Amino acid sequence: MNVDSRGILRPAAIGRAFTLERRPPPADLADCVDCHWLVGWDLRDRAAYRSEVLTHPSVHVVFEAPGCLIYGVRRRLDVRILAGAGFAIGTKFVPGGFSAFTDRPIGELTDSVLPLAAVFGPDSAGLGATVGDLDRPDDVLDPLIELLRAHRREPTAEAELVKATVARMREAAPGLSVGEIARRQGVSVRTLERLFARHVGAGPKWVLQRYRLHEALEAVGGTERPDWTRLALDLGYFDQAHFIRDFRAVAGRTPTQYDRENRERAA
Repeated sequence: MNVDSRGILRPAAIGRAFTLERRPPPADLADCVDCHWLVGWDLRDRAAYRSEVLTHPSVHVVFEAPGCLIYGVRRRLDVRILAGAGFAIGTKFVPGGFSAFTDRPIGELTDSVLPLAAVFGPDSAGLGATVGDLDRPDDVLDPLIELLRAHRREPTAEAELVKATVARMREAAPGLSVGEIARRQGVSVRTLERLFARHVGAGPKWVLQRYRLHEALEAVGGTERPDWTRLALDLGYFDQAHFIRDFRAVAGRTPTQYDRENRERAA
């Protein structure tokens, strides 16, 4: 199965250490929900696996062993140790999309984990409480979709602007600055920063850099050895040193170390 692995370190582990399936949302939630995802693993006769993800600027609702939790935007590398057998089912929201379900500034959720009821109240009581006994993923996804439909509000003009800006950032040409993006969207950088704090949970500069680094992971994890200077320039960095610094800060190793690690695992 061809799965979008953007942000996943060592994507070759998909299908080996764990499985990953993504499902599109229903059409009436597609402006707020990016996808539903299902991760499963069975390592009962194998060593535990260290899963690392350079996360997207998205809020997630996740059904896992402790129950149902809301994960705000995670600015650090997300590390999980997969051992034994298990699974997790999640819903990934479009950056800026979760504000359709809460009055709270999304920045209050950043780097935090909350129970589902903290946002959705008593309507969500018991949802996912028996997640360990599920026979099929739809047993939690179907009720969650109905919960979202019941709580979603019409998107504001601010939220729509933010979502359009994030989409532009994801497809931005190398070197395009936050200032230029703000100008094209018809707002000031300060306004964009305020709107991102309210609707995304991370600043526009951070979001733009995160998408650059996702591209870097794809390039470094490829089949050909990268030309580091050319790669840094192609990603819009002033020089190789700045690229190496940012990559190491989030991935925990330099691009060269990560490239070597991938090649050793593939050998």
